[in-house]
Amino acid sequence: MAKRSRAYRAAAEKIAADTQYEPAQAIALAKETSVSKFDGTLEVALRLGVDPRKADQMVRGTVNLPHGTGKTAKVLVFAAGDRAEAAREAGADFVGSDDLLEKVAGGFTDFDAAVATPDMMGKVGRLGKVLGPRGLMPNPKTGTVTMDVAKAVTDIKGGKIEFRVDKHSNLHFIIGKASFSQEQLEENFKAAIDEVNRLKPSSSKGRYISKATLSSTNGPGVPVDAGTLRV
Repeated sequence: MAKRSRAYRAAAEKIAADTQYEPAQAIALAKETSVSKFDGTLEVALRLGVDPRKADQMVRGTVNLPHGTGKTAKVLVFAAGDRAEAAREAGADFVGSDDLLEKVAGGFTDFDAAVATPDMMGKVGRLGKVLGPRGLMPNPKTGTVTMDVAKAVTDIKGGKIEFRVDKHSNLHFIIGKASFSQEQLEENFKAAIDEVNRLKPSSSKGRYISKATLSSTNGPGVPVDAGTLRV
């Protein structure tokens, strides 16, 4: 195990052992215990009471954070013709069709989100080995397979985040930067949690959100009282 820095150990001492914090308290502590020399990102980790091996218990969705994420996402769009031009005008960082498909197939993944028009998905689907492991494959359920590529780009640039439960039933998402105000982070947190709760599978039994932790980049985890997150 890597040795923790003195700053990390000092930050960790501010978190009481065996204590589950209310969301507002956890956010304040995560801000206070941010130890990175840059403006760290606050991330939430949840353990869900679902079995992701079952199709009807796969939790996946998107949410527009009221105050954005604090960073401008790089967006790649697979489109041609007028749709490609619309994507460029909306601020997409990379736009193309066959040429861009070939570039990504070669290993190019320097972007945060990918959008595609439906007619391109036959070819984009072949990039599964490159895009899939990184969570970058366009999907109609998250609004990234659409004819309205301009809106998709605008939403992503404006603070839209995507989340998906992993094979261990864990789900991660960011709620902004440590420099955000307490109120901004609380509102972003609530928006994301509300959407996670809205997506609870009807077949999921027992506790839906069983564990929650909030942390800043390179900072210690702050345990959140999961009971306060369930509807």
